[in-house]
Amino acid sequence: MKTALSFTARLPSATAVFSGKWISLAILVCCLAAVAIALVSQHVYDMQPCPWCVLQRAIFLAMAFACGLALATPERVLPLLFNALVLLLSVAGAAAALWQHFKAASTLSCSLSQAERWMSTLALDRLIPAVFAPRTSCADGAVDLLGIPYEFWSLALFGVIGVAQAAAMVRAWRSMHARS
Repeated sequence: MKTALSFTARLPSATAVFSGKWISLAILVCCLAAVAIALVSQHVYDMQPCPWCVLQRAIFLAMAFACGLALATPERVLPLLFNALVLLLSVAGAAAALWQHFKAASTLSCSLSQAERWMSTLALDRLIPAVFAPRTSCADGAVDLLGIPYEFWSLALFGVIGVAQAAAMVRAWRSMHARS
């Protein structure tokens, strides 16, 4: 009994778990895991990415980077700005996943799509082609995982991240104003 109590005494409280730092850490891990799963799908299972898939990878990595900056910043205001960026990126990622499914996947080519223009402008496809080079069209690259289109898994993660981030930001905003 004594060991169980000492173990639970070291666990963070529910309030601490839902604080901004824990949420940022969880989002960072989820974003990196999403990209890792996409890379395993591509390089192990030969599920080649389309431009919209690659754009979503870039958004997940940008979100992870912003969460890392939020975690590394000791002040209150700057992490809130990084968290706001994560929230905006989650909305952009959700829009990209929806566009991929409802518009891009119905065309035979994603050539010169907005996703390709953005990726070309960022030059990530040339810097890290194993991660960011599109290798197929959206119609040819459409894949289901457990009967659900791959982009809907991405959409679900963007949605969960967006809701968690919004809740953490509201809570942080309230606590900042309660102390002043």
